[in-house]
Amino acid sequence: MTNTEVAGRRSNKRGMATRESMLDAALRSLASGDPGAVSGNRIAKDIGATWGTVKYQFGDIDGLWSAVLRYTAERRGDLPASASVNASLRDRVSAIVDNLYEGLSGADSRAIETLRAAMPRDRAEFERAYPLTAAEFESWRQAWLDTCRRAFAGLEIDPQRVAEVAAFIPGAMRGMVSERQLGTYTDLDLARRGFTNAIVEYLEP
Repeated sequence: MTNTEVAGRRSNKRGMATRESMLDAALRSLASGDPGAVSGNRIAKDIGATWGTVKYQFGDIDGLWSAVLRYTAERRGDLPASASVNASLRDRVSAIVDNLYEGLSGADSRAIETLRAAMPRDRAEFERAYPLTAAEFESWRQAWLDTCRRAFAGLEIDPQRVAEVAAFIPGAMRGMVSERQLGTYTDLDLARRGFTNAIVEYLEP
């Protein structure tokens, strides 16, 4: 290997480490919940870099946000489908509900919620202003549906019902997580059991 190749690899490793440290810092800033964190200059300041350095790594603010979302997806992995392939329907549903209940309480999820809250509500405007970020969110929708299909594979469940359950579970679980974070008199363990029972009843072949 030539000296030039060695230097190139070292430079590339430094660049990747710099990029990852920027993404970590951006997530910490967003996870604070401060609406002002959804700002390129604010993120650059929190990262300890200039906006020019951030642009060099990510291109623009849309590139930064899409990279943040991709980074959280890579760290999250495929948790909801963690039940054994030989598990019962109830065990598979419980695995999805429990994993989401814990995962949606984490710092990465708080960061994503902060980012989502700052994005345009109109879908056409969102896709025009932040095409890369919008595409990343759309890829999550399909990936989540695929995860649910794999989670219930082999149980001969109506595919349409699996798609319906995949569509409503994330929002319902965010509601429970919000109740836990805000403080509630509701028994959330009881709520999760009831939610699991309802899904099992609906999906039962």
